[in-house]
Amino acid sequence: MRILLVEDEPEMAQALRAALRRHDMVIDLAASLLEAGDLVAAKSHDAILIDRQLPDGDGLTLVRSLRAANNMTPVLVLTARGETADKVDGLDKGADDYLAKPFDFEELLARLRALMRRPISMRPQIIRAGHLALDLGHREVSIRDAPLILPRRELLVLEALMRRTGRMVQRASLMEAVFGIDDEIQSNALDTHVSRLRRKLSAADSGVAIDGVRGVGYVLRETA
Repeated sequence: MRILLVEDEPEMAQALRAALRRHDMVIDLAASLLEAGDLVAAKSHDAILIDRQLPDGDGLTLVRSLRAANNMTPVLVLTARGETADKVDGLDKGADDYLAKPFDFEELLARLRALMRRPISMRPQIIRAGHLALDLGHREVSIRDAPLILPRRELLVLEALMRRTGRMVQRASLMEAVFGIDDEIQSNALDTHVSRLRRKLSAADSGVAIDGVRGVGYVLRETA
């Protein structure tokens, strides 16, 4: 899951990014409306978390522009402006949900999960390939109902490949799915994650295999 976090307060932004990463999310961070607009144009996000009070304007400005362009990415507004009138204003201008600061992180996660369950997202909650099942809501992988524990980035690689089972996934697409724009990435980082994932899937008799085309990408195919 790729999230755009628009927050100009450095400590809040870094704390949220670290916490969300621990829940298998790739985070793109913007500190202004201008940066957020550039990221929206460059990347596809599963959800947007946005503050209202940004250095160059109200976060709802971005929400209105998204909706005017028929971009229906779920938006959760995070703000200190928690009066009823503020919430009504945010929702009327296209936000999907509104959470006043300070908030409990578990509530934020629950609201994100709820946004992902809405029909607008058009995503299945469980995707399958071979003997594998990936529960997108709970971020859990199982093989014949037995859990398979994977590190965050291996899980992100698996999700990207399972979403396109039987089709080549370009390296650039995998990089985008696994790494944030400001992550420090070694040249062989993606191949290392794929190699480790491949060994685990083989050892667990997952019914799938990962094939690579050098310099191009990877494909997950069913063997069972």
